[in-house]
Amino acid sequence: MREDLVIGGRTIQPGTNILIDLPLPPLYTNTPMTMPVHIIHGKKDGPRLFISAAIHGDELNGVEVIRRLLKDPALKRLKGTLIAIPMVNVYGIIHHSRYLPDRRDLNRSFPGSKKGALASRIADLFMTEIVANSTHGIDLHTGAIHRSNLPQIRANLDDEATLSLAKAFNVPVLINANFRDGSLRASAAEWGIPMLLYEAGEALRFDEISIRGGVRGILNVMRYLGMIPSRKTRKALFKEPVIARSSNWIRAPGSGLFRTLKSLGSMAAKNELLGLVSDPVTHLEIEVISPFRGIIIGRSEIPLVHEGEAVYNVAKFEDSKQVAAQVENFHEAISPDVDDDELAIV
Repeated sequence: MREDLVIGGRTIQPGTNILIDLPLPPLYTNTPMTMPVHIIHGKKDGPRLFISAAIHGDELNGVEVIRRLLKDPALKRLKGTLIAIPMVNVYGIIHHSRYLPDRRDLNRSFPGSKKGALASRIADLFMTEIVANSTHGIDLHTGAIHRSNLPQIRANLDDEATLSLAKAFNVPVLINANFRDGSLRASAAEWGIPMLLYEAGEALRFDEISIRGGVRGILNVMRYLGMIPSRKTRKALFKEPVIARSSNWIRAPGSGLFRTLKSLGSMAAKNELLGLVSDPVTHLEIEVISPFRGIIIGRSEIPLVHEGEAVYNVAKFEDSKQVAAQVENFHEAISPDVDDDELAIV
């Protein structure tokens, strides 16, 4: 028999599926605040995986990903432990904001401190109650407000254990991303916990492709870790995701109304026209040109831009045509028009 798990002062016995609320500082109206945590503590030994969403309170796709994940029948045969936190930054969720009430970014406040600012205290709570009880982690994100991201995994791909998880997630694009000071991913790595960051969609919006891709990716990782039973695939989306070692934002050459000509996942050739910035008064147009060859993994979704604003994020690959084809296959296979039973699980 497995050992009990203790989170938030609650003892969770093997074979238990419960929801607990970690206490947070109340609002200044004296309204109580808590961080909801779903815990499935399987009867058999296995990895302890945490899935977190809405560290940035306006990034909502991950909240829906976790809701659907927790309904998957495969979890009834779970080996190990799943710890799912659908709303880490509950304050931001309430205010439709990326930030906490004091305007701090929670994902720049880890590992935190019990005696620090609000962000630091929440970060410390998450590290001591969630990360300390985990062996692996997946953090769910979207693009910032008015920016959308192609479904992608960002991780330290120079670490073999993390690279294996990233490949198992099975999205077309993997980004080898450096750690950012104060991020959850950096702090988890210091504790020896391999972790993925799934980026997909846009802030304050649900995107069905991004949500379905996130659910399927997490289940793929859980199968790879042996947490849930493996299943046969009907067809593979692609044999191997492609790793980008760098990506760069292309910025608006002038201020005005931005018209996009290329979609997420499209290939951008060197010197190709990607969009136009038009002066709304004189109707003068300025071309937005790609300075190099790559795949569009991020895009501005608001037509109002100032000179210097980031409008396209382009990742560099050795074979951009191969990546573009894999992105197209991924979208076709994960489309809402495709029955879940038909989706490829790798």
